[in-house]
Amino acid sequence: MKNIIKTAIVMLTSISLFGSANAGELAVSGTAKATYNVESGGNKGKGLGITNELNFTASGELDNGYTWSYSMELDPGATAGASDTTATDTQSAQNDDTKLTLTTPYGTVGMFVSEGGLDVEDAASQSVYSRPTDMGGSDATVDNFTIDAYNNLQYHTAADMLPYGITIKAAYAPDLDTYGSGNNAGVTQGEGAIGYAGRSATEFQVKAEPIDGLKIGASYFDFDMQGESKRDQDAESGAAFATYAYGNITVGLSVAAKALLVSDFVGNSETVEYYEQDNMSIAYAINDDLSVSYEVEKSEANYLADTTANVEQKSTGIQLAYNMGGMTVALARNSHDNPGYSTTAADLDQTLLAVTMAF
Repeated sequence: MKNIIKTAIVMLTSISLFGSANAGELAVSGTAKATYNVESGGNKGKGLGITNELNFTASGELDNGYTWSYSMELDPGATAGASDTTATDTQSAQNDDTKLTLTTPYGTVGMFVSEGGLDVEDAASQSVYSRPTDMGGSDATVDNFTIDAYNNLQYHTAADMLPYGITIKAAYAPDLDTYGSGNNAGVTQGEGAIGYAGRSATEFQVKAEPIDGLKIGASYFDFDMQGESKRDQDAESGAAFATYAYGNITVGLSVAAKALLVSDFVGNSETVEYYEQDNMSIAYAINDDLSVSYEVEKSEANYLADTTANVEQKSTGIQLAYNMGGMTVALARNSHDNPGYSTTAADLDQTLLAVTMAF
């Protein structure tokens, strides 16, 4: 990783010496989505909502042919009011996803803030709307670690640099910093505190397209400098996926594992040792506008204590999506068994109708 960062610095330095930027172009895009969500089981109810996301992008070209790109997303959302944390909500637009990249013949380097996730845990999903566990439900599925949770630097190999469509991406978070754009302050990480996993983090991703219709890939995330004190297990996660398209049918399969930090620090109440996840999905394009999909997600919590039985949470979803130019209408029906990895929790059923406008 140190060599990758050195390479990135050298590339940026050389560009500053003999490249000058031309005036860039600015664009705005986004989506507006209206949803009607019905959950049953566990005293759940109905909800109406409108979400929107604005993406401001800018791009340009240097005199030497290198290109740069900037992206900033605004995600308005409801947050608790300053004087009332129980009843009053206020809308605040948060600049939470930002990136600045430079593309050269030798690859792409960039800086990412709450952006640039490389985990492929869900890369195989063929759900025509969204994964069953990624639709605002109450399933409480635990996903892998991901580098876009922190401010990070990345290097991507250039397109067509490697055979069989292979691409390699590497990311490094110099500190577990989650501050937004424009804030140079770092965070204080206290070894021994609950939730401490390391001082810095790295993530790698490899993808390939060895034959027509087949895509494969893998990712690995690791916390660095996890301390010198005794640890029974370091925190890390990894995943692999494969998809295959034949005619109007596409199938996907992914496997993932997430190991939690297990230490001897007093106050760290580790109960789960690791999670394992298996996802399978299939989609069928009925025509150019209408598609249907089915997905099964299984996530198992494996506990440290031999006396505690492992718990598998299973989520299934069947979805239908119809595209009409810039508008997509989707209908999804999901079911969740053992939500929150609890054998005593009531099983959940979710029906969601969504209308999405792209602009």
